[in-house]
Amino acid sequence: MRRVSTLTIVAIVAVLAVVGSATAYEIVTSQPGHPCAAFTPAQLGADPVNGTVTGNTTPNYAGATTTNGPVQTVPNGTIIHVVAAENFWGSLISQLGGNLTSVLSIVSDPNADPHEYEANTSDAVAIADANLVIVNGVGYDDWALQLIASSDTAGQEILNVGTLNQVYVTGGIVTGNPHLWYNPLYVNHTLIAMYDDLVALQPSSRAVFQQNFENLNTSEAGGAGGISIDQLYARANQIKAEFAGTVVASTESIFVYLANYTGLDLVSPPAFMEAIAEGNDPPAASVSLFECQIESGYVKVLVYNVQTVTPITTTIKGIAATSNVTTTFVSETIQPPDTSFQVWMYGQYDNLLNALNAKALGQ
Repeated sequence: MRRVSTLTIVAIVAVLAVVGSATAYEIVTSQPGHPCAAFTPAQLGADPVNGTVTGNTTPNYAGATTTNGPVQTVPNGTIIHVVAAENFWGSLISQLGGNLTSVLSIVSDPNADPHEYEANTSDAVAIADANLVIVNGVGYDDWALQLIASSDTAGQEILNVGTLNQVYVTGGIVTGNPHLWYNPLYVNHTLIAMYDDLVALQPSSRAVFQQNFENLNTSEAGGAGGISIDQLYARANQIKAEFAGTVVASTESIFVYLANYTGLDLVSPPAFMEAIAEGNDPPAASVSLFECQIESGYVKVLVYNVQTVTPITTTIKGIAATSNVTTTFVSETIQPPDTSFQVWMYGQYDNLLNALNAKALGQ
């Protein structure tokens, strides 16, 4: 049963700013007979609207971690073996556990689409031998859940990040979105759960884990790579303060959570983003709408997922280049793989901020 930590966390508040009046631009592609004439200005992004912040409720700690029987504690001085299905969660647990943990992150190839990962025998052995297994859930890594069920390791702790944050596959583009690590609030909840799991496995090392937690979140040293979680989300809050309401597009649903958190108006058709995320061809109507949105003049920045590249997304990127839309890039797993979660994510926030600034200076 999940134990609620007494560790005090200062939650990051993500309240979206109310967006003002719509920006006025001439839609040069809306003449009668043009394919884009079928879409209204609102569909193309003429009327910025507020996003919906999710994940700002108290997580269900009672159901966050499951255990196959009583927790098998790890004696003091013994290394805790952790397997993370993906390296973004692996990076965070490694920083919390420090030299008291040995962490294996399975999905880490920056050139592959994590949605298409296929497990192997080595993965099965690693998961069977682990004291703690961390999965993203929400359909993102079902292969890991299958290996956990097959191994049935006694006393093993399993942290399902989707279950923790009450996100399930049936929820749609927002509440069923598996890209949980792009939601600052979900990351905060997960860090607390990770801390609790480490303490449950090795209670004698509580003070070490608590110090590591504080260093990761608030230390002036900034955790690994000189960036703390607080500094990371201060950057996200800066984007919100300066650019809330700006019309943006994304080739994939990976950007939905961050767009909501920062108050950016993400207008890409949900059917397009979901299809690309799942490796499917998006509906033809969504492709037409997306192309017209990019051409319309309303969209300022295109966010492009470099790990889900298809002929269609390449075409969208090309249209952006000829339509004066700045493109910035994001990835699903940490790039390069040997850097920390917060350094990787901070770089992506910086790229987004620079792209937004470039459009603002160019107007």
